[in-house]
Amino acid sequence: MAQLWGGRFTGSINELAWNFNASITFDKRFLEVDVRGSKAHATMLAKQGIITEEERDLILKGLDSILEDVKAGKLEISTKYEDIHSFLEANLIERVGDAGKKVHTGRSRNDQVALDMRLYARGEVEHMADLLKNMLETLDNIMKDGIDTYMPGFTHLQKAQPVTLAHHVGAYFEMFKRDLLRMKDIYNRMNYCPLGAGALAGTTYPLDREYTAQLLDFYGPTLNSMDSVSDRDYLIEFLSALSTVMMHLSRFSEEIIIWNCNEYRFVDIDDAYSTGSSIMPQKKNPDIAELVRGKTGRVYGDLMSLLTTMKGIPLAYNKDMQEDKEAAFDAIDTVSDCLTLFADMLRTIKFNKEPMEKSAMMGFTNATDAADYLVNKGMPFRDAHSVIGRLVLYCIDKKCAIDDLELKELKEFSELFDEDIFDAISLETCVSKRLTIGAPGADAMKKVIELNGKFLKEFEMH
Repeated sequence: MAQLWGGRFTGSINELAWNFNASITFDKRFLEVDVRGSKAHATMLAKQGIITEEERDLILKGLDSILEDVKAGKLEISTKYEDIHSFLEANLIERVGDAGKKVHTGRSRNDQVALDMRLYARGEVEHMADLLKNMLETLDNIMKDGIDTYMPGFTHLQKAQPVTLAHHVGAYFEMFKRDLLRMKDIYNRMNYCPLGAGALAGTTYPLDREYTAQLLDFYGPTLNSMDSVSDRDYLIEFLSALSTVMMHLSRFSEEIIIWNCNEYRFVDIDDAYSTGSSIMPQKKNPDIAELVRGKTGRVYGDLMSLLTTMKGIPLAYNKDMQEDKEAAFDAIDTVSDCLTLFADMLRTIKFNKEPMEKSAMMGFTNATDAADYLVNKGMPFRDAHSVIGRLVLYCIDKKCAIDDLELKELKEFSELFDEDIFDAISLETCVSKRLTIGAPGADAMKKVIELNGKFLKEFEMH
């Protein structure tokens, strides 16, 4: 059992307590960021004359060799170490001798852990932004191809008004665009360096925290040493944003599942993203969409776990905060997989235009336009609403659409109906005349798609 704090103790720790306390089984993924932070710290120590340049060079060489050996499988990250920090320091001392014992000068494990988590999370925020941008590019391509693909729009899961595939998918473009912008906001708030805060009250060594921050590509150092080691707001923000991403993915998954069912047949999911039944040979199940929908609750749980852990912790660092890692890692891994698979599934999905258009025609989605037709002929809207309501009941009884009626039947409900009603309530007209920005009309959609392309081209994280 290798630990960094043995000098104070005369007895050995209980084995169960050791295992309960240890974090190396999950914080070993910090190896690269711990090496990077230690190299920056050693470089700063030499600049400040706290260690010699020769000692710095030995430390940097030793750290690089440990990382290389772990990657090559020559060195195992063993559970005999309490955490990744003790693993790295113990192996460094073994390789470079007394110089390795100086790497922790002016540094506490508290600010070291805070740095590692921030560096790791920062990288994952950037990675998540890349995945979200990939999702947006996928949606953008579907929108470009779906400007003239008519389908029903829904409220309360009932057919409401005709829209296009481009317009419907465009709603998800807006959701994931907000998710991407949230990643940028999180990055900008979190990008400050806690290293040099010590355990909670700084250090008497003449550290140059601005220089360390510069070496690690931070905007600058954090400004309160107690907050530096006990802040996990950026993780809570990140997991909250990831929960919102999953909520959007879950909503989209639900629609894909509905569209895939026999009653709709709006989509055909590629075999690569479907599975069959062990007993029913005809089945082709939308398992990826269902799993994404199911994993949403898991990410919500990770967020609630971290919020609950942090809610009662007094300043500054407490061991409870070790519980931030597994929840964060699980949420990050889950959302990363879900975004990757869902975007891949969307790229290969086939949208069935004929069933989508037929569904829009059979659901009285043009009823509002029929009412607007009467309004344009001079009828008050409330009266027009009542007339079309009675007309819909008549059509339901006859098991037909409004478009299927003859003009003489329509005139039984209002003499204002004329031959031009049939053009006025066609799917093409219903959609194309909605031209305000954000509406499904082709010209409006083309403007939005142009703006989307500009956003994707110009977006930068920092």
